[in-house]
Amino acid sequence: MKTEDVPVYIDGVGSVKPLNSVTVRPEVSGKLVAINFAEGQDVKAGDVLARIDDAVYRATLEQALGKLAQDQALLQNAELDLDRYQKLLQSSSGTQQQVDTARSQVAQYRATIQSDQAAIDSARASLDYTTIKAPIDGRTGIRNVDVGNIVGPSDSTGIVTLSQIRPISVLFSIPQQQLGRINSAMSRGALSVQAITGADNAVIDDGHLAVVDNQVDATTGTVKLKADFPNEKLALWPGAFVNARLLVETLKDVMVIPTASVQRGPDGTFVYVVTPEDTVAIRKVKVAQQDDVRAIIDSGVAIGDKVVTTGFARLQDGAKVTVSTPAPPQGTEAAGEASAHGAHNRNNDSARNDASNGAHNVGPNGSHRHQQNGDGGDVSGAGSGSRPAAGSQASGGASAPAAGGASP
Repeated sequence: MKTEDVPVYIDGVGSVKPLNSVTVRPEVSGKLVAINFAEGQDVKAGDVLARIDDAVYRATLEQALGKLAQDQALLQNAELDLDRYQKLLQSSSGTQQQVDTARSQVAQYRATIQSDQAAIDSARASLDYTTIKAPIDGRTGIRNVDVGNIVGPSDSTGIVTLSQIRPISVLFSIPQQQLGRINSAMSRGALSVQAITGADNAVIDDGHLAVVDNQVDATTGTVKLKADFPNEKLALWPGAFVNARLLVETLKDVMVIPTASVQRGPDGTFVYVVTPEDTVAIRKVKVAQQDDVRAIIDSGVAIGDKVVTTGFARLQDGAKVTVSTPAPPQGTEAAGEASAHGAHNRNNDSARNDASNGAHNVGPNGSHRHQQNGDGGDVSGAGSGSRPAAGSQASGGASAPAAGGASP
């Protein structure tokens, strides 16, 4: 039994998504004359990806420019006529009607020039669209069309899909019951998220929670979360399934014990505690939370208590136990098994000698015990590190239950 800081995680299952994904489609129709990228290439925003034959669009632009020049000449002549009629009117040689007509003609040509300028802008934009550029930074996929094909805005597949994978996102779902806890934690600052492999629970990358969806999925009772990861090593790939582990808080100086020591009975959870008299006592405990490794205890045990972690099937309250040493090496275990097998192959005379001198038995993990003159023997159980086995003694030659391990 000890105290330590325990991180509290909320786990979810999700999939990897590009931070941004764009299907590159041409904005004008025409024959594809060049592809300027390699499949799987990293590109920057503005890089040229492909080109469409621009002959028609260039001719349309030249036509619009010529129309503008023609109308500008007509406007210049109309402005001269207007100036001339205004002078004639001042000398009483002209009429007001001539001035008004000339002024109307000037306004008409000015409007025509404005329309011509719009046509030029449209033609220039169409010409620019024949050069297809990357809209975002990202990596190209497998191209969907080859040079020489006629392409257009209505193509559903586009030329190529461009995905931003560095950084990258993970979308995962958590039960709606955890939503309040997450929102409370987010109000205190950014929350870290780990992407975990499904096989060995290894951490793929560390990121942060970006957004919580604005509604709960009524069909599943879950809410979607999005986390962003730098993905510098490209360990996360779009479409892959991953486990996400969201850190919501860290509990400070809480009492923890191995999860294996927590037992459940009719009256709730309890543990076997090794007393100073080398006996075991049942203690009811209140478990705040637990995972596969450790359990947080609110009450029932104290700092420094030793709890049994294995061998519960033969334990009972008050049983006498002894704490064994760690398990012997594998070679020793094999030797013990060989000794046991040899004992079974003895002849009848040897068997009678064993009966008179005490049976030589093999205990767990190759440990040995001698049972002579009706005295109970210590049994070594499996254990490692701070989790050694505990055995017990009883008079009259009966072997008492053995605890498989104890942990402080």
